Amino acid sequence: MLGATLLAGCQEKHSAAQENDSAKASPQASTQPSSRIPADEPVAQVASRVGPSVVQVNVTAVEQTPLGTQRGEEIGSGVIYRPDGYIVTNNHVIEGATAVNVAFADGTIEDANVVGTDPNTEIAVLRVNRDDLPAATFEESDPVVGQLAVAIGSPSGFESTVTSGVVSSVGREFPPELTSGSSAAVRSALSDLIQTDAAISPGNSGGALADRDGGIIGINVAYLPPAETGAVNLGFAIPSDTAVSVADQLIETGEVTTPYLGVLTTDLSPEDAGRFDLPLDSGALVEKVVPGSAAGEAGVRKGDIITVLGGDEVRSYGDLLGALRDHQPGDTVTLTIFRQGDEMQLEVVLGETSK
Repeated sequence: MLGATLLAGCQEKHSAAQENDSAKASPQASTQPSSRIPADEPVAQVASRVGPSVVQVNVTAVEQTPLGTQRGEEIGSGVIYRPDGYIVTNNHVIEGATAVNVAFADGTIEDANVVGTDPNTEIAVLRVNRDDLPAATFEESDPVVGQLAVAIGSPSGFESTVTSGVVSSVGREFPPELTSGSSAAVRSALSDLIQTDAAISPGNSGGALADRDGGIIGINVAYLPPAETGAVNLGFAIPSDTAVSVADQLIETGEVTTPYLGVLTTDLSPEDAGRFDLPLDSGALVEKVVPGSAAGEAGVRKGDIITVLGGDEVRSYGDLLGALRDHQPGDTVTLTIFRQGDEMQLEVVLGETSK
């Protein structure tokens, strides 16, 4: 499960005593696509098109609690990735699972196997024994701030729930103060995210965030509860290009190969930039370089400010992770840095994250 309380909110837990009345219940059949939906109802059009591709993921899990070993049921969501049975969801939805089944929009339920998981991106892949599934279309282009965003999933077990809003921002990093107590994998997973004000609630994890054409632009992963932040409708999704890259690797090999730079960075704040009279106001400030790493071999030093990696602008730690995910170990990329006020380009041969 995700370590920080505010991050674990994207899935719903039930005690063993509740299991026969909640996650095991047969799903409601979703509305079939209809040509009668008016053209000026874009959310309804998206719901009709994408709804059949979104599933409810029911998980049986065993956890250690202060009262001992407890068996319970958890609910999440998923998106059909390929017609031959592959489904994308979140890693934390199926983490610790002893059994998984999937409820489809047509009312059927199938047992599912876990193909693979990647905590570093919070993506997991399931497979069911069917080859006639209505797979969703995953977009390759980046979403635009302000565009329509439609979330579909099973918040609190209410299957095929549709909410809508806009893409509020891109390249977001989950607030560091909320992930500081979590593992490095969680902090990595919750970077380079799409922020949306389409309502995301417990159980939406692993569900779809779609554009007005019904293309999947993200896989919903987390939200910030208003009681904790004082703000409403702060939801986050993993970009579709990350989901596709990870899902393809998990399907093909069962594991994910991750490029490794070998630096520990923090975000350069405008205040720090002004204090040191720097000619820029954002970037990834290098706090440590791992000896013998790709960055170390290329000449990166503590205090350098990374602004571009492989052609992708780097304004934060999250941007740096997002740029790395566009490459493979062994790729040679150009790193643009500022060092003592001077801009430099370094050639870096990316390493591989140890498994």
